[in-house]
Amino acid sequence: MAKVMVGMSGGVDSSVAAKVLLDSGYEVTGVTLKMFSSDDIVETETRTCCSLSDVEDARAVAYKLGFKHIVFNFRDNFSQYVIENFINSYITGKTPNPCIECNRHVKFGKMLQRAEELGFDYIATGHYALKEYNNETGRWYLRRPADRSKDQTYVLYSLTQHQLEKTLFPLADYEKTEVRKIAEEAGLINSRKPDSQDICFVPDGKYAEFIKKHTDKGTQEGDFTDTEGNIIGKHKGIIHYTIGQRKGLGIALGKPAFVVSKNAQTNTVVLGSNDDLFTSELIAEDVNLMSVSEIKGEMHVTAKPRYNCKDEPAVISMLPDGRIRVVFEKPQRAVTSGQAVVFYDGDIVVGGGTIV
Repeated sequence: MAKVMVGMSGGVDSSVAAKVLLDSGYEVTGVTLKMFSSDDIVETETRTCCSLSDVEDARAVAYKLGFKHIVFNFRDNFSQYVIENFINSYITGKTPNPCIECNRHVKFGKMLQRAEELGFDYIATGHYALKEYNNETGRWYLRRPADRSKDQTYVLYSLTQHQLEKTLFPLADYEKTEVRKIAEEAGLINSRKPDSQDICFVPDGKYAEFIKKHTDKGTQEGDFTDTEGNIIGKHKGIIHYTIGQRKGLGIALGKPAFVVSKNAQTNTVVLGSNDDLFTSELIAEDVNLMSVSEIKGEMHVTAKPRYNCKDEPAVISMLPDGRIRVVFEKPQRAVTSGQAVVFYDGDIVVGGGTIV
């Protein structure tokens, strides 16, 4: 009987993932990761994951289903790879995606390492994604799940071949409505629990307030400029702005204005029109390839430059330094440094990287 360590956030998805594995004959142990304490975050009532109540919900589900539940303290690991990266990215003018870094270093990095040290055969999560092995290429593939509305492959593009091999995604073939029905029929305490929202350690989206709590960098006032470099006003610190932002700029120009770029070195925020937000090309670094080991010449794919957007036709090619150039068939709006761009071949994840 294979032993599986299931990452349980306290939500319905990971709870049902554990039940599906249990019903399939696996020896299941639930684990909840302690990522931070209340001292690390800004007080809020917004739903997030990793809170004390989430730990209790996960423990209650494990007790109900009859398997062991443990808690790992990964605060140091999470602080180093996720929180510090988040802060450093914002103060250097980028907009990071901390869920990707958490998956890369914590959930599928540190947790898998701990699971293997303890003799587990696999780890499992409640992510909506499908994995399969391709005998012809000898590689593990990551595919979009049955419920496309819950597709989470975008935040999983950084998984290595070893991590894919050792990870199970029990919800790959389930619709979200089915998952809630399974939880209700099993009498699980969290069957109707709403999905977590916002970044777990930055509830209510108050990321500027969170950064101010940890550093004063990026909070100094500076100049708003137009696209030609002319000073047109004062901003309250570059951490307060994201590419494409229109509301909350605190400046009246008599016409709609959008944040089109930020420069941390000069502490300037460039404002322009909506048309100025469109670009057809980007460069990605820190690339991880999944379905292929390398890209030779040009490869036609579809690509997503942010989580909540439709993937669009593009051509990718590898640069000599290992970075990837992405050229879209149609210009994309608000391409943002620090976000991920993920490439697809149909429903197969080719790979992805961080937008420069």
